[in-house]
Amino acid sequence: MIPLNFADVALDLVQHYPSMGTMKLKNGDSGLKAIARKASAFPSGSCLSFWERLIYSFVHVKVENRSQDPHGGDIENPADSSQVFEQICGLICLFEGNQFIYVPKLKPLREQKLMHHQALDLVKSLCEIIKSLNDATACTSLYEEPILVAAKLGIHEVVETIVDTFPDALYSRDEDNHYTFEVAVINRCENVFNLIYQMTEYKQYATLLTDDSGNNILHLAGRLAPIHKLNLVSGAALQMQRELQWFKEVEKFVNPTYKEKQNSSKQTPAVVFTEAHRNLVYEGQKWMKDTAGSCMIAAALIATVVFAAAITVPGGNNNESGLPIFSKDHAFIIFAISDAISLFTSTTSVLMLLSILTSRYAEEDFYHVLPRRLIVGLVTLFLSITTMVIAFSAVLYLVFGQKKAWILIPMAALACLPVTSFVSLQFPLLVDVISSTYGPGIFGKQSERPFY
Repeated sequence: MIPLNFADVALDLVQHYPSMGTMKLKNGDSGLKAIARKASAFPSGSCLSFWERLIYSFVHVKVENRSQDPHGGDIENPADSSQVFEQICGLICLFEGNQFIYVPKLKPLREQKLMHHQALDLVKSLCEIIKSLNDATACTSLYEEPILVAAKLGIHEVVETIVDTFPDALYSRDEDNHYTFEVAVINRCENVFNLIYQMTEYKQYATLLTDDSGNNILHLAGRLAPIHKLNLVSGAALQMQRELQWFKEVEKFVNPTYKEKQNSSKQTPAVVFTEAHRNLVYEGQKWMKDTAGSCMIAAALIATVVFAAAITVPGGNNNESGLPIFSKDHAFIIFAISDAISLFTSTTSVLMLLSILTSRYAEEDFYHVLPRRLIVGLVTLFLSITTMVIAFSAVLYLVFGQKKAWILIPMAALACLPVTSFVSLQFPLLVDVISSTYGPGIFGKQSERPFY
């Protein structure tokens, strides 16, 4: 039932037949392990867009057993506000990135949230049934694998529920002698690792354990992330930045003496990190240079064009005074200001991008230095393109606007083309870099609820 997303049926069965909650199949699977492996049955394992997350947070569900609702009808009053909200969501159209999107309808999200509630209730029921055995060995055999599976997949709801019922489950070990938090760090599951922020006096103890090879949790943070986790971040440079963020975050909780502690291979955590990320540093360097080089060509061309426009003013100069003929025209003032801004910003962009090309590309540079320079380079490049187009439009208005006003319509439309093209092609990269460098980050306390 669990693999088929019938968590409500499974919950109903274990409530009527508690012995099913402690049964194991021939392959060693139990009900708790099966639901822990079903990542999509929990909020932390579901991939939702911004709008879906927003609507999901407002959706109200009322959990009911199937036995109480045999026909599988609506779980809410069909005339309630949620139905009205659903109809509104179906009509709203928004513009995101370079394409139109529709706000998702409420019903699928409501069903998904209901499934999440039922799955969590199933985990709680299974834990209570296992606890009722009053046999420590039997309990351990039933919760040990599920909590490690949940930690590996990043399902913090399952980890929290199991630890609430069995506090010692937090220190369950896998075949490599890695306990729960270490498994989360190895697999880069921030949802589970963030539970350490909710711990009290046991927070330091949780980072003192080592595996069979003498690796502490900082050694494990120094390993390269699984490829499927790296691919969630765009670009090798930002992947390297994310790896540095993980290493520095784990370092905050480690005893200072553990930062220089060697494992059985005589390697400190810093050495492990350097060895594991050598290829990623090379790929990040190549990605940064390619990106900076491409953008610098565009910035240099813009600087050349706007400089030439500045010394060759439209309409020429007055032979007597030497001043530009259109100097008192508002369009000329707009041209002069826009051209100057475009020149200054494009020059700044060239210098910033040039500094990326000449950087030493040490590991630490990927943390803030290189991303910061890339942000400045891209932002100033965007401003230079925008102001260059404004300056060009102002010149066209000076030449044709007063006699041929109709030309302003196609001019305005075409002026938006380069700006829109840049936004659609480069703006997502800029957003990713800014979010990764200055955003709220992936680490931090998830709730005020104490953990362990």
